[in-house]
Amino acid sequence: MAEELAARIIRTAIERGATIAVAESLTGGLVVASLVSVPGASAVVRGGVVAYATPLKHSLLGVDAELLAREGAVDPNVAMQMAEGVRAAASVDASPAAFGVATTGVAGPDPQDGRPVGLVYVGVASAAGAESIALQLTGDRQAIRAAATTAALEALLGVLTRNV
Repeated sequence: MAEELAARIIRTAIERGATIAVAESLTGGLVVASLVSVPGASAVVRGGVVAYATPLKHSLLGVDAELLAREGAVDPNVAMQMAEGVRAAASVDASPAAFGVATTGVAGPDPQDGRPVGLVYVGVASAAGAESIALQLTGDRQAIRAAATTAALEALLGVLTRNV
């Protein structure tokens, strides 16, 4: 399913001249790997950042340090700020990526910062603004990461087709 979604995203982004940047935590690069596995992805995918450690969400992506200290990394606002931050981080000639997508959550096996295993937030950002989607996923660590990847691709495709 992720392969199909990625192909649709790349095709749509190419048709619309839209660029994409990815910020990942629990998915550890699976989202951007799905996108770049599609032939022609280099025309629209600017890059990805794996900010697995919480401090990197601030230092690389500009997520508010006070928000991270107060809420931890698994938070809807963190997901939105990661998506906004990666758009800016992927700027070329002072032009941010048209779309940013981000994942943050708890893949397990243990809870994190008081958040349960399977709680995931996907953030998507464009010039029109940012939004987040909350997910409560089930299964083992691998299943949660795969489902979060699919959810991120679905969210990106939805915003891409709605906002370009």
